[in-house]
Amino acid sequence: MTASEVLPVILYILGAILLVALIVLTVKCIITMNKIEKVVDNITVKVKTLDGVFEIIGVVTGKFTYITDRIIDSVSSLIEKIFKRKEEK
Repeated sequence: MTASEVLPVILYILGAILLVALIVLTVKCIITMNKIEKVVDNITVKVKTLDGVFEIIGVVTGKFTYITDRIIDSVSSLIEKIFKRKEEK
């Protein structure tokens, strides 16, 4: 047996081992991707349930802002009237 006969056999064996390793890694990658997909779906469901809460918070914040703006406008107009009366005298 010469090197020209042994070398192709070694390369074929290493190629087969590499092919098997790649198949195993691909299967593990597919399993991992399926697990990740389940986690992402779970997170999506939980975020959708929180959307209602955030919508309620947004409505309450909007109304609170409207009320505080009205109060500030009233107070500022009252202060403006007081100072205008002093200036007119």
